Amino acid sequence: MSAIIEVKSVSKRFGGFHAVNDCTLSVEKGSVTGLIGPNGAGKSTLFNMVAGTLEPTSGTILFDGEDVTGLPSHALYKRRLLRTFQIAHEFSNMTVLENLMMVPDNQTGEGLIGAWFMPVRVGREEEAIRRKAEEVLDFLKITHVKTELAGNLSGGQKKLLELGRTMMTDAKVVLLDEIAAGVNRTLLNDLASNIERLNRELGYTFFVIEHDMDLIARLCDPVIVMAAGSVMTQGHIADIQNDPRVIEAYFGGSPTGNATVAHANQVEARP
Repeated sequence: MSAIIEVKSVSKRFGGFHAVNDCTLSVEKGSVTGLIGPNGAGKSTLFNMVAGTLEPTSGTILFDGEDVTGLPSHALYKRRLLRTFQIAHEFSNMTVLENLMMVPDNQTGEGLIGAWFMPVRVGREEEAIRRKAEEVLDFLKITHVKTELAGNLSGGQKKLLELGRTMMTDAKVVLLDEIAAGVNRTLLNDLASNIERLNRELGYTFFVIEHDMDLIARLCDPVIVMAAGSVMTQGHIADIQNDPRVIEAYFGGSPTGNATVAHANQVEARP
């Protein structure tokens, strides 16, 4: 496999604070790559730079071999790099189906001239987009809520809807930001199954920030560990969980007994 995302010596400073410090990593095409680390490790800042919502202070970011350092998120969207958020960003007063149908860009009906003078073309486009949205709903097994207002969905259903929106663009890479947050275990299993299917059947590449180590273990290989703004190590989750450096980074000291990174879920959940 070849790298589809390459982060090379990237740093981000906020005044005198280095949120990300000389970070280098890569995400292989066709992989589900995990990104873990204790709170404050710089994971979200790195994600925001890769996604185009923050500009690096220094360093280079490549996407599919192209230098995209500092490109805004809408430009990356056109290159089919998308992200989801820890808190879902749905259009709450639109139906689930409408949320999906509004995703494709450059629709003829969005322009005044097209809307007024090209009704046949607009109708054909809308019908094609509707069919695709129906296929996405069927794939995700949420057809039963297609006419429901998106604001009325549960947390897990909103995460499924966000995943569905990435499917409306045939994304190359999807950045998933803490998909387990606020999702019950049943819907989380559905989310994980759909991510596995999108990866296996449609070739999607995923880059995943997550604190749920069971989910990381299920989905991700390799797993990259960040601490203090830089990459500490990476590898298979079984090796990561038993790496003394990783355990120390999570716990702030050398734990005794059989402590592993899996216990970090409980540590980070404490107020």
